[in-house]
Amino acid sequence: MDLLTANDRPGEYPASWYAATANGMVARPALLGAVRADVCIVGAGYTGISAALHLAEAGMRVVVLEANRVGWGASGRNGGQVGSGQRQGQAWIEKHFGKGPARALWDMGEAAKQIVRERVSRHRIDCDLKPGIIEASHKPGWVADYHEDVERLRGRYGYDSIEPLDRAGIRAALGTEAYFGGAYDRGAAHLHPLNYAMGLARAAEEAGAVIHEMSRVTGISGGESSRVTTSAGSVEADFVLLACNGYLGDLAPRVAARVMPINNFIIATEPLGEARARELIRDDAAVADSRFVVNYYRMSADHRLLFGGGETYGYRFPRDIAGLVRPRMLGIYPQLREVRIDHAWGGTLAITVNRMPAFQRLGPGVFSAAGYSGHGVAMASLAGVLLAEVVQGTAERFDVFASLPQPRFPGGGALRAPLLALAMTWYAMRDRL
Repeated sequence: MDLLTANDRPGEYPASWYAATANGMVARPALLGAVRADVCIVGAGYTGISAALHLAEAGMRVVVLEANRVGWGASGRNGGQVGSGQRQGQAWIEKHFGKGPARALWDMGEAAKQIVRERVSRHRIDCDLKPGIIEASHKPGWVADYHEDVERLRGRYGYDSIEPLDRAGIRAALGTEAYFGGAYDRGAAHLHPLNYAMGLARAAEEAGAVIHEMSRVTGISGGESSRVTTSAGSVEADFVLLACNGYLGDLAPRVAARVMPINNFIIATEPLGEARARELIRDDAAVADSRFVVNYYRMSADHRLLFGGGETYGYRFPRDIAGLVRPRMLGIYPQLREVRIDHAWGGTLAITVNRMPAFQRLGPGVFSAAGYSGHGVAMASLAGVLLAEVVQGTAERFDVFASLPQPRFPGGGALRAPLLALAMTWYAMRDRL
């Protein structure tokens, strides 16, 4: 089964609150015939559009091929959280990779957030960018770990925008009894993810990049230059950048072996009103909790609770997405039991075994970045810049990620999804217990 068509109509955005409130939704023509470019980018999510913007601003001829629509995949469906650092915490990174790489990875995480802020400001992207993410512990025994992480970031990395929260502090910040403490990262942020993608695409086109929608890539062949083909055309380019993430399919088996698509789901309540919204999340921050299958949520600009959680590992989304996610929301906010759910949608992201991004050289002039594991708004924006730097002859920052050990998923193509589902079931049981 094909993830590009398993759950969605080709050419149509999912019926999400994001699509209902999108700015500047423009249809772009499919690729027809043969064209020449300096760089061909496959995928018009954050990674691809970020790379296109950076390269076009440098004066290069850039063609982006998107199988569906700009921001149609995870970039336009996610929780909108612009998190600090990497998907793994700094203690884990120090232990597995050493303090030198940990410092470099932290600095790039900070650069990733700054890239988002600068682009939103410079290109006047209307995407409701707001500060703050609260990290909430659902187990009392884990609060000390959160506080230790705060001290590490403040002392070793000089990051003063984060503070510990005890049980009283998190109760004051969030209108729930579900958590025992955590951390408040005021240097992180959240935004409307589809409007951010739309704004990046507009900026890339203004800089000279060409974006073709409904132009699914069917093959990539090498030589002195690469030829990227679709059903109706082709692009000959010196460089090819793969920015497909969970929707890669069988286009690049070496990437697919290390990058696993999984599905995640979000609901949007009816508007709650400003006063009630502040009762639930006092400072209008986003929230991510400590469950392995994370609950993540925030308020929209019109005071809806956007609540994400629940995962599936087959191709199909469940028929009743709201029925999957709503119980998770009520586990945090039982006072919303009578609140109407107005939108429910799913999307496909990509994870890696170690939850660190997979940056790969696939051949002469062919590069890939994927597998952000739920930490993609900022990191994919940075990944596009790092891919562009490689094209321009500077690979230092790309190589920091490319040098990280990136295991294959066990089981090969036939068994890796069932094995992952088994492992995730165990973690879900651990969350409940």
